[in-house]
Amino acid sequence: MSVRRRLTTATGAVLLTLAVAGCSGLGRSAVGTLTYETERDLLVTVTSPSVNGCHRLAPSGVTKIENNTLLDIVLYRTRDCQGEMSTYLPTNTGDQIAPGTLPWRSFTVVH
Repeated sequence: MSVRRRLTTATGAVLLTLAVAGCSGLGRSAVGTLTYETERDLLVTVTSPSVNGCHRLAPSGVTKIENNTLLDIVLYRTRDCQGEMSTYLPTNTGDQIAPGTLPWRSFTVVH
């Protein structure tokens, strides 16, 4: 095998490795479902939410939630996943707000 051919093969392997590594986080999701109940007693199911970014919940807020995804989530009382009043919700568990507290309005996926 010529030196040029080996160099071309090695360069191609490096570029392929970099491309795969650079795109590995794109399109990833928390496989499974989040099922929640709004303050207006509406039941909503979200299937395989993305692991990237902040996700808004129902505008009226969420009072009860079941995390049946493969990843943990963090719930927030604000629409922008900010603030100190967050709740950590492990996979395959659920939670309900305490009476007289603000509903959850957004979440992030822990990955």
